Amino acid sequence: MWHRVGHVVVPHSHETVDKVDAAMETSREGMRTLWLSLGVLGLTCAVQAVIVAVSGSVALLGDTLHNGADALTAVPLGIAFVLGRRAANRRYTYGYGRAEDLAGIAIVLTIAVSSLLAAYEAVDRLLHPREVTHLWAVALAAVAGFVGNEWVARYRIRTGRRIGSAALVADGLHARTDGFTSLAVLLGAGGVALGWRLADPLIGLLITAALLMVLRDAAREVYRRLMDSVDPALLDTAERTLRAVDGVRGLGQVRMRWIGHSLRAEAEIVVDSALTVVQAHALAVAAEHALIHAVPRLTAATVHTDHTAAAGTDPHAALAHHSAA
Repeated sequence: MWHRVGHVVVPHSHETVDKVDAAMETSREGMRTLWLSLGVLGLTCAVQAVIVAVSGSVALLGDTLHNGADALTAVPLGIAFVLGRRAANRRYTYGYGRAEDLAGIAIVLTIAVSSLLAAYEAVDRLLHPREVTHLWAVALAAVAGFVGNEWVARYRIRTGRRIGSAALVADGLHARTDGFTSLAVLLGAGGVALGWRLADPLIGLLITAALLMVLRDAAREVYRRLMDSVDPALLDTAERTLRAVDGVRGLGQVRMRWIGHSLRAEAEIVVDSALTVVQAHALAVAAEHALIHAVPRLTAATVHTDHTAAAGTDPHAALAHHSAA
């Protein structure tokens, strides 16, 4: 229980790669579950928005925006699947995976505006208290938010376990935890019903804080993607894998970057100078094959072969002045 409540304050990752894995990507049932559950959350937000307009509850406004923000972060995933299927061409030689990063920027801006709106309304209500009407409707909307998240959680977890998708199970557990934010609105409505008028704006501020953390989390992930950030543990795995390939004498630079929700890598390996071109190429192919099997979501790697050189010689001396620049 405390772990779930704590998750409201420390939200989960919204990075696209955390929302999809191979089992879900290749399963129609997995994708159908994802989009159907997002539709349910969208309907829940719409119902809550109507009651916000009628009741004037800022706590419910915050919860509506929080649920909407969580749903919005799945938009890059949809764009990645739609545009990501388009073949690379002579203008977009790496394909269209970066479109999801552009969508991520738009979503961060949307969540930022939502956070400011929720904060403004909560603070304004603290400074200028107003009566919250239709408390029974606010309570029902809070329960609807909890039920919607719980239904999504059960559906995602059940499907994820059936198709073997760890990402879908994890997203279901996150949805279950997010339902506790909606229950906080119920507490606020109860406080107002007992005569504590500040209960609603105070709960609104609490939910706004959760929304700001969602914003921070999403903004950090978008920034990292735009800066070609990867988990250092992936590089460690790649380097160990390359060193274990029979015939690799050493390593140069190893780089990775995300393109959409797939990884691409560039690696430099050192091979025996006595190898023929055909043998060196075969070794490079073996290294790429090993990487694809060892690194999750790696789809391709460009492997450059260097040969062992005598002491004091540099096979790349002709490029040294370019590197210095």
